[in-house]
Amino acid sequence: MRRGRRLIPRRPGSQPRFADRVAAGRALADALLRRELRDPVVLGLPRGGVPVAAEVARVLAAPLDAVVVRKLGLPWQPELAMGAVGEDGVVVRNDAVLARVAVDAHDLARVVAREQAEVARRARLLRAGRPRRAVDGRTVVVVDDGLATGATARAALQVLRASGAGRLVLAVPVAPADTVEALLRDADEVVTVLAPERFGSVSAYYEDFTATPESEVLRLLHAAT
Repeated sequence: MRRGRRLIPRRPGSQPRFADRVAAGRALADALLRRELRDPVVLGLPRGGVPVAAEVARVLAAPLDAVVVRKLGLPWQPELAMGAVGEDGVVVRNDAVLARVAVDAHDLARVVAREQAEVARRARLLRAGRPRRAVDGRTVVVVDDGLATGATARAALQVLRASGAGRLVLAVPVAPADTVEALLRDADEVVTVLAPERFGSVSAYYEDFTATPESEVLRLLHAAT
């Protein structure tokens, strides 16, 4: 099983908060500047991860894009992922889950088809005809505005690995310490600014955690082309 490294800067005694996602992106970029990242591409998880990723890409002088993935939830328990799908028809199976439950092949195919259609729809909307950034053999920095369980980030990492990414670095402003440890199974490295042992919610670490509108995501991605 792949195991990566993590970089967690020293945590101050009191709970700090980021002013907003742009400020969180700057703090995260500072942490990433201390790493050896050769010719990276920065991919944000829509929607809230894209403003953070945009700031990271600006500081690193790296190309920016979104990573569009969907979890494959069990038909009768959608929150439990039996895999994930991404662009270009990439399908990743969660064999540990599929070994414990009996999923009819027809039901699995139906869920895959539905989520692939949603991935395609979102990708068309976000890119407006622009090609996605190539990841083959590249150092890929996957960015979100914070993690709780990390399920969506894990799906993104697995899809990108299957798509041929070279080195995968998961970078988030804040995540629970145990989630960081768990995600080292899928990422080569996890970089966080804050990794509290006691974690309530991502929003608790932001002064402004207003939902990112789709128009802002589109603006940031368009500006990066």
